[in-house]
Amino acid sequence: MKKRTMIITQEIEQAHSTKIKEILPDWDVFIGKERSVWGKHVKDAEIIVGWKKGMEEECFQENSSLRWVQSWSAGINSVPLLQFEENHVQLTSANGVHAYPISETIFALMLGLTRKIHTYVRNQEEKKWHHSDVRLEIHEKTIGIIGVGAIGRETAKIAKAFGMKVLGVRRSGMTEDYVDEMYTTEELETILPRCDYVVVTLPLTKDTRGLFGQKQFSLMKPSSYFINIGRGETVDEDDLIQVLEEKQIAGAGLDVFTKEPLSEESPLWKMENVIITPHTSGSTEHYNKRVIEDIFIPNLKNYKEGNTPSINLVDFAKGY
Repeated sequence: MKKRTMIITQEIEQAHSTKIKEILPDWDVFIGKERSVWGKHVKDAEIIVGWKKGMEEECFQENSSLRWVQSWSAGINSVPLLQFEENHVQLTSANGVHAYPISETIFALMLGLTRKIHTYVRNQEEKKWHHSDVRLEIHEKTIGIIGVGAIGRETAKIAKAFGMKVLGVRRSGMTEDYVDEMYTTEELETILPRCDYVVVTLPLTKDTRGLFGQKQFSLMKPSSYFINIGRGETVDEDDLIQVLEEKQIAGAGLDVFTKEPLSEESPLWKMENVIITPHTSGSTEHYNKRVIEDIFIPNLKNYKEGNTPSINLVDFAKGY
């Protein structure tokens, strides 16, 4: 009888590899970052950990064995969701892995802009001793978190340590710890005039694409800051550039962009009221450990018992 097959397209620690093989002792398990390790086994794989572009050509053929894919990233906008749904393949994301590093980056950007750390770094390069009119505080200000999932929740928790008023926006409008007031996506524009900081942590879906444009920016305070660590395509980048150039808002901290890498010709690079990071807000020394231990192994145990993986199971109708 042919063995069932799993492929893991990442390098993982030996302890994790051993644990997985203990759970599935009768399976063939192929682990490694190089395609040469697992490439010829894609067509036979029942479980794939770490989806790669082009796999659909082999995985969605007639009589395919594929039943479940664990994404190695939280964002799944690059995954062919329609084909997954049509072929009844379950998909789980790495959502939640980034809550600590991204929330830290959010506050690094907020504090950097508020206390003009980015300006002082530029001054240091020129050996220039200048006050730069720093005067703002983050304490007791109002933060609007657009997309209160795991990252938004952790951000709200940290915000309370600064005595901030926390306004949240999520599709369901369901209340959340550390969020003082929760609103639905349809109510987004009603809270923007109240926010000193607008933080976007949204995934990219048909509903969030282009959510922020000239109209939304025009509702923000001239003294407010815009932070985006979600997906670049949720924002009309040309509109953002315009409002920053015209000082309609005070500044922006940006980790994601419509096209990446950000073009060298983009005006954003030279703006004194902008801090740019190269889509690294989720980088962490604990990434692999959290994906394997917190998400994949618990889901794998459920799968082995014939149950549906329950952690981060993607709802294809919602797109996340």
